[in-house]
Formats: sequence, structure tokens, C-alpha cells
Amino acid sequence: MAGINVKAARRWYWQRITAMAMALFVVIHIIVMVYAIRGGLSGAEVLARTRGNVLWAGFYGAFVVLVSVHASIGVRNVLVEWARLRDGAAALLSNLLSLALLVMGLRAVWAVTLGGAA
Repeated sequence: MAGINVKAARRWYWQRITAMAMALFVVIHIIVMVYAIRGGLSGAEVLARTRGNVLWAGFYGAFVVLVSVHASIGVRNVLVEWARLRDGAAALLSNLLSLALLVMGLRAVWAVTLGGAA
């Protein structure tokens, strides 16, 4: 396997896997939104239905994890290929972005499903 960068191959793999999974999550999210809008639900009614719902928390929590991993890999590639950052600097910045997306996303999921105001 001379010439193959194993770490780059793993990132490529995870980028594609997360993209496929996110596509399914996006379709489900859009179906739910259309259902809610066509049903005439208000924002308050939507929150009333999601409050305390562990299934929605799990669904959107998984979605947040997928997005944070996917975005981190994509941004890292852009930083290396276009911005010409060194690999270590690009990895650090993309990991910081991933952490920020993860924290903000999970905080939003908590606020809408399991907790109170975030």
C-alpha cells in the first residue's frame, strides 16, 4: 500500500459516511417540518411536542454529531488545499470548529427537547 495516506483515506471514508447519514436525517427533518407546517402547528405547539421527548433528542443529537464530524473534515481539507495551511494548523482549526458546532448544536437540542432555556 505504498503511497496511500491511511489517515487521509480514513477522513475520506468518514466524510462520505457522514454525508450519506446526514442525507437521511435531512429528508426526515424536512418531512417532519412539512407535516408540522401543513398541520398548522405554531412554534409553541412544536416545542410542546418535543419537550421531554428522548427520541427527538436522540435524533437531533445524532444529527449534530454527524454535522460536526462532516464539517470538520471538509473545513480541514479546504484549509490545507486552498488556504495552504500546514496539516497541523488545519487540523487544530477544524477540530476547534467541530467542538464549537458540537457544543452549540447539543445545547440547542437540550433546550428544545430535554431542558429549559439554554
